[in-house]
Amino acid sequence: MWYRKLPNEVVWVANRDNPLSKPIGTLKIFNNNLHLFDHTSNSVWSTNVTGQSLNSDLTAELLDNGNLVLRYSSNNETSGFLWQSFDFPTDTLLPDMKLGWDKNSGLNRILQSWKGFNDPSTGDYTYKVEIREPPESYIREKGEPSLRIGPWNSVSDINVIGKLTHGTENITMKSEEISYSFSVTNGNVFSILRIDGTGVLNRSTWIPTSGELKWIGYLLPEQYDMCHVYNMCGPNGLCDINTSPICNCIKGFKARQQEGCVRKTQSRCNGDQFLKLQTMKLPDTVMSIVDMKLGLKECKKKCLAKCNCTAYANANMENGGSGCVIWVGELLDIRKYKNAGQDLYVRLRMEAIDIG
Repeated sequence: MWYRKLPNEVVWVANRDNPLSKPIGTLKIFNNNLHLFDHTSNSVWSTNVTGQSLNSDLTAELLDNGNLVLRYSSNNETSGFLWQSFDFPTDTLLPDMKLGWDKNSGLNRILQSWKGFNDPSTGDYTYKVEIREPPESYIREKGEPSLRIGPWNSVSDINVIGKLTHGTENITMKSEEISYSFSVTNGNVFSILRIDGTGVLNRSTWIPTSGELKWIGYLLPEQYDMCHVYNMCGPNGLCDINTSPICNCIKGFKARQQEGCVRKTQSRCNGDQFLKLQTMKLPDTVMSIVDMKLGLKECKKKCLAKCNCTAYANANMENGGSGCVIWVGELLDIRKYKNAGQDLYVRLRMEAIDIG
């Protein structure tokens, strides 16, 4: 599938891992499914819809937003869709397509790179929303994280996914859906979000300029510097692109022999205090506990009450901050921003804060 005006810009491939052996194929509705048949009439791909009684009143339609749907002929509303390509993206997110989890369908929609420039089969890189509280999105290489965008907190990460100048972005965090999507407000502008074969996530936009379509690409702000590398400075290490070297230890920590940092003095369960770090990318939430009912003061008390709590922060930064997230292990993948991020409170012994 590609844009009509941009035939070389492929945005979706049905049979990416099962190509036709010859450039001859037929799309046909058969047994309640849309099939792609090869030159020998073997099905190499299908929509794989199950649980429906046989119905001859089906239509396959490519909508103008790029969504290929299999629907009942008498119902062109979304309620009549038996299947849609928007639920199965390849490497590209189109306007109005959702990235993330949907409870009703059970799908967690991800982007997965092409294997090569001319090979659309499944590549090594994925961009996926991890369904936890708070949600986080990662770029992974062969399953291992290579970049973490940061916790979705309703403020910082809507705009970190890529510069969108001709549309709006939306993050949904509900019990039945956790997703990201965007839309364009100018029908003459084409915009996509894509993960390429090198693991770079970028937004690209075609904008009419002087009668021509001009391609403009934007990397994520995270990907402009070395601090974007996942856990660049190791456990409890702080990455700051404005220092030399860029890897530092948090005050009260010291470098350890292998990688990262370790506490200069071990935390006590009683009498500890907190060091406030500002404009921070919060640590990976893989080892965290969230309670949205608590404010920051209550969050501090909750952290102090747990001997294994290492840090805390607001879980949501809207309207001055709310909710509580505490970390119960080493602090992974943290960095200092110049003008973004939020406050992180790291647990230390009182003398460690005084000594530095």
